[in-house]
Amino acid sequence: MRIAVVGASTVASLVIAMFLAALAPNVGLAQRNEPLQARATGGLIAMSTAAGEQRQQVTVIDPETRVLGVYHIDLASGEIVLKSVRSIHWDLQLGVFNGTSPLPREVQSLLEQK
Repeated sequence: MRIAVVGASTVASLVIAMFLAALAPNVGLAQRNEPLQARATGGLIAMSTAAGEQRQQVTVIDPETRVLGVYHIDLASGEIVLKSVRSIHWDLQLGVFNGTSPLPREVQSLLEQK
């Protein structure tokens, strides 16, 4: 069991390192002088979070195509499962979704009254 957890963590670390290496393939980590966001254009962005005690979630974003993918990694077996892929292009065109007051148009209306 302990070996499986170590193996799963190693695989997850390698996946994340691979995505981060894609962000700036010709630059060493110690040589970075610019913020990571500045180097993310044209590359992939990967974020990893715990999804319970037995799973890790890796979210991969391609800013160029505006596509988001979510993977779950089982820490016991090391199995990687693609959970979802979605184009967020049209989502980002919305002005408001599930918003609460004051909504952006309400704030705009208040500012225009001044």
